[in-house]
This record gives sequence, C-alpha cells and structure tokens, in this order.
Amino acid sequence: MQERLQKIIASAGITSRRHAEKMIVDGRVTVNHVLVRQLGAKADIEEDEIRVDDKLIFHEVSKIYLMLNKPKGYVTTLFDPQNRPIVTDLLSGVSDRVFPVGRLDYDSEGLLLMTNDGDFSQKLQHPRFSIPKTYEVKIDGKLTDRDLQSLIKGIRLEDGKFRPDHVQITRKSPKSTWYTLTISEGRNRLIRRGFDSFGHSVIRLIRVAVSDLNVGNLETGAYRHLTKEEVKKLLSLSK
Repeated sequence: MQERLQKIIASAGITSRRHAEKMIVDGRVTVNHVLVRQLGAKADIEEDEIRVDDKLIFHEVSKIYLMLNKPKGYVTTLFDPQNRPIVTDLLSGVSDRVFPVGRLDYDSEGLLLMTNDGDFSQKLQHPRFSIPKTYEVKIDGKLTDRDLQSLIKGIRLEDGKFRPDHVQITRKSPKSTWYTLTISEGRNRLIRRGFDSFGHSVIRLIRVAVSDLNVGNLETGAYRHLTKEEVKKLLSLSK
C-alpha cells in the first residue's frame, strides 16, 4: 500500500514525521535509487527500495539472517531498472523482506549474507572493522612471478592502493589459473580491476567465506538461515 514518504520514515522509527519532511526536502531520501524531494511523494515499503542517507528502511519485524550461495546473473539490489533477475527471487519460502549485506557483482558468485536487520548490515559493512572476505578467482593466463609479488606487496589503482591480505595459487592449466584471495575492503569491482591492471581478465569470481563463515556445501542458488552462534560471531567482529 502506498503511503506518504514522511509517514513511512516515521513509522520505521527513523525520526519524527516533521523531521522526516525536512530530510526529504534536504535530499536525503531516495526511492528505487531516485532522489525524492517532494513532500507529497508516496511509496510502498513492501515493494519499493526506500533509503534514508543511503540506509535501507523496513518495517520492524523478527530478525532474519540468511546465507545465500549466489549464482551468476543476479543483481544484489531490490530494484533493477534493467529488469535483470534479483537475488531475492531465489528466496522462496522467505515471506519477510530482506536485503543483501554488501554486494556481489552481477557476474560474481558465492556467499552473500541477507537480512532485515539494518544495524547488523551496517556493522558488517563499516570500513572501520575490516572484516575479511575470501574469494576463489579464475583468470585467463597466469600472473608472472614478478606481477604476483607486486600484487602481494600492493598495487596502485585509480582509487587508491589495493593490497590483498592473502594471495595463493590453487590450480592452474595452460590457459587459466585459480587464485585464492582474502581482502578486507569493499571497493567496487576491486579484484577484477586488480587483475585487469596486469592484463588478465577474471573469468570467475566466487566468494567462499566471510571471516570464518564458509559457504561450505551449500548448493548454488540455495540459502540457509544462520545459527545464533554464527550471527553472534559475526557481530563480535564489529566490536
């Protein structure tokens, strides 16, 4: 059901309705990635992606924490203007609205956390906590020993230095090589851009772990609920 934005924001417990109106006028509210400044604007919190200061808002419900093994060909957003498949399409049986914690590129695969707990999501994504994520990466060809050492020591990209926490060759063939990388930052397409800088395209990129939480034998496209112990351990990383 569509309601005025200021009412939705106030009902979500963000702030008072009067202050919500000021936030809208000040350009702090988006609906489906479009900035909204009109006080008469309406939206549906069940259907639209509403953000205040880039933070997704939602009805207060029981907390849900999921691990999804994301396939290629899905976007990690709740709204896509190109009408591509969305990760929530894979969550049959989950009636409550959840959203991705961070992102995985359209062509990337693997472990994606999903929740309706905004605080949990913000803590896990905050740069201050530098939570490590491990990826298996297949590239065309192979880095030279010199390039591999350069990557281990850190390379300069257009938005700053990229230095993985860990890099290791795991498999190789005449035409391609698999690497395992662990990184503790979340800049956009960072791993792909890193290998591109050496002239090697990433063929597959699979996130296999967030800290000690591993995707394990969860099938591609499947999901499971996190245990209380897993949630507690992830939250302990942001203290």
